[in-house]
Amino acid sequence: MDKIYNDFFGDFGGRYVAEVLRPALDELQDEWVDAMNSKDFRSELDLMLTRFAGRPTPLMYAENATRVLGGAKVFIKLEGLSNTGAHKINNVLGQALLAKRMGKRRIIAETGAGQHGVATASVCAKLGLECTVYMGEVDIKRQRPNVFWMELYGAKVVPVSGGQATLKDAVNEALRDWAGSFKDTHYLLGSALGPSPYPDMVREFQSVIGKEVQREIEQQKLDVEALVACVGGGSNAIGFFHPFIDTENPRLIGAEAGGKGKGVGEHASRMSGEGKLGIVHGYKSLFLLDEDGQVQPTHSISAGLDYPGIGPQLANLGIKGRVEFTRVMDSEALEAVQFFAKHEGLVFALEPAHAGAAAMKLAGELPQDKSIIVNMSGRGEKDLFILARSLDRQKWYSFLRSEVKGNEK
Repeated sequence: MDKIYNDFFGDFGGRYVAEVLRPALDELQDEWVDAMNSKDFRSELDLMLTRFAGRPTPLMYAENATRVLGGAKVFIKLEGLSNTGAHKINNVLGQALLAKRMGKRRIIAETGAGQHGVATASVCAKLGLECTVYMGEVDIKRQRPNVFWMELYGAKVVPVSGGQATLKDAVNEALRDWAGSFKDTHYLLGSALGPSPYPDMVREFQSVIGKEVQREIEQQKLDVEALVACVGGGSNAIGFFHPFIDTENPRLIGAEAGGKGKGVGEHASRMSGEGKLGIVHGYKSLFLLDEDGQVQPTHSISAGLDYPGIGPQLANLGIKGRVEFTRVMDSEALEAVQFFAKHEGLVFALEPAHAGAAAMKLAGELPQDKSIIVNMSGRGEKDLFILARSLDRQKWYSFLRSEVKGNEK
């Protein structure tokens, strides 16, 4: 197999870490490349993706949505039908099997929306690995259902209170843990970012999404104008886009969190001009930074899109113009959740609802013989508390009050 890793993607990427972590990353890169050249490893991974994760996931024609929107046909890649409810399990299975191959007994992970944590906890239970998940206190409150599932699988969920108490801070704590434990611990990073080889490794494990889509396009003879994915760190997007990066078509569109405004702390849009070159979490990319180079606060209604940086390969593809980026507001994401629930019987997670909103805008601008494919990277049960509070506040509060009173009796 040819070289599958890059230290840099243009100006972005690299391995900017303390000396104590360099041996761990060197070992990880060597072992990963060796595993990816092993037929036995790849066969084991393919088997687990089929029999445990539930691949391949369907590519569904959203006929009702297409009729209502007018214009291009809308197709939805249903990653939410994967075991644990999101695309995250693709990467988790790859890294967890690699960790076992390396003789690691313990897995640590970070999580924001909770889906990476749930997938990690589930796979660790299946493979008999000890699991610790770092999660910001803010995200624990807004993604409580996923905390319950992680703990049910046997994982230890460690609250992180520093900084904004969100995903960025959970990554910091996981890196601190790994610096003192890598001899028997693997850090299962959930997005296509961080120090090399993580951006390449996560992309390769997530590229199963794009490869399945590519086959469906060929089999159904679709004239695809655009692929649309949400972008936080970027694991679902880069996996979805990967087979198409070196072609001129289709258009590749990344939907970032426009949040509730353009002020500092109101959004998490890096690629629309606000992102500045910096080094955070061991890699160089575009981040939301202040004049002193400190990470700015961010906001998104979705816990998975409020990361202040973007994966280095996506940053490079955006600068080169191969990936187009658009901002989607919180309100637009909520509208997309309601739209696809009403017309297609699908509840998008708030993260891919940003992609759904971008596709809704685009569809009406295109002719009917064109197609758009949206990556529904996860389903929305995890967002029950946020959605109920935002869309049905009074009934939801009345229900919670009655539950509390009932439990007090």
